[in-house]
Amino acid sequence: MPQVDYYLTLASPYAYMGHTRFVDISKKMKASVAIKPVNMGYIFSKTGGLPLGKRSPARQAYRFQELERWRQHLDIPLILKPKFFPVNDLQASAMVIAADLKGKNGIDLAGAYLRAVWAEERNINAPDTLVSIANDLGMDGAELLTQSDLVEVAQIFERNSQDALDIGVFGAPTYAVGEQLFWGQDRLDFLEHALKSGT
Repeated sequence: MPQVDYYLTLASPYAYMGHTRFVDISKKMKASVAIKPVNMGYIFSKTGGLPLGKRSPARQAYRFQELERWRQHLDIPLILKPKFFPVNDLQASAMVIAADLKGKNGIDLAGAYLRAVWAEERNINAPDTLVSIANDLGMDGAELLTQSDLVEVAQIFERNSQDALDIGVFGAPTYAVGEQLFWGQDRLDFLEHALKSGT
């Protein structure tokens, strides 16, 4: 069974746009998925990336054009200027890791947090919101919130971020299959082909 290492930040509109399609592809191709939330600010600082607010006006303007195009192309709800963005996603990421450690569906939880930002205008930096979303998926949100503060969870988050750097990740989402990296939700067709062909 092939494995895809799924590097993402829960504040990324591109991770949101690709999430459901990626999950569908991985199921179709019978691929296992290792979800790896990362600290994209740390990765940017090491790879020359810039947070949105520090990018040039031309790049910021083009980003809105791209978001609008993809929103129409994929026919999905997408708020171009969410009320709670930029947002600190560290606690949400820790809860996804904690869910994964407990054998819960961390991938579904990540998808719900992404939707919360980009389709529902909910604040994933608010503990009550994080707990409520987890509860809606049948998880014990309060327990996950408590466990998200464990040293083990912080260590996994740091390791994910360092592993991402070590293999050449510089943006999110990135899907890694063996030594191949597929950066961005617009590379999902290539990812599917790689899984199908075994290359």
